[in-house]
Amino acid sequence: MHSLQNKVAIVTGATSGIGRATALLFAREGAKVVVSGRQQEKLATLVIEIEALGSHAIAMTGDIGDESHAQRLVHTAVEQFGGLDIAFNNAGTLGEMGPLQNISLSGWQNTVRTNLTGAFLGAKYQLPAMLARGGGSIIFSSTFVGNTAGFTGMAAYAASKAALNGLTQVIAVENGIHGIRANTILFGGVDTPMGRSVANTPEILAYIQSLYPLKRIATPDEVAKSVLYLASDASTFTTGSALVVDGGVSIYRA
Repeated sequence: MHSLQNKVAIVTGATSGIGRATALLFAREGAKVVVSGRQQEKLATLVIEIEALGSHAIAMTGDIGDESHAQRLVHTAVEQFGGLDIAFNNAGTLGEMGPLQNISLSGWQNTVRTNLTGAFLGAKYQLPAMLARGGGSIIFSSTFVGNTAGFTGMAAYAASKAALNGLTQVIAVENGIHGIRANTILFGGVDTPMGRSVANTPEILAYIQSLYPLKRIATPDEVAKSVLYLASDASTFTTGSALVVDGGVSIYRA
């Protein structure tokens, strides 16, 4: 279909899970991709796979909470591929878990730094490049946790992810006149390394799956398809939204 032909995208958290699946899908749809993550070997493998699809990719290792990394990602997209049209700010962490009173200040700050500050820094440098391009799509990776449900032990994660909804709305209203859209994906359980760290026994996984009308969790490819919708011209009148892709878990009552 090539819905992203001649587009340039940044995908963070691309070494595994949703980020990896999205980078590959963007490439299949014709985009050139700058992929970011912490594990150089996995990023190198991803670049090889993208190039095998007939597209182009550049890998950059780094910490999304580091302002210089956010700058370098955009600079690379502009210098190597000519501009920036799409940014999927996906990298995140569960962070320190436990009852709120037991979470350390450093644990709280590290979670917010990755999930919220990293998204802010990404958008801060992505926006000027998109303005120069005449428009674009910024997408943040969030969750129903902290939006429609609270889960025990996930205070830092829920707070940092829920804050992305407000950030998204402000970016949307500030930049809509310039042709830039901003949206957030709210996903549920996904079969990723992060997801498996929570559903770490067959019994826990079975319980989690029972909470869903579909009686299963998502694959990364399923979530990536929804990210593609927000990245592509199929969603030209969608901005400031929190797109729920959670398999119905947030509305299901057994």
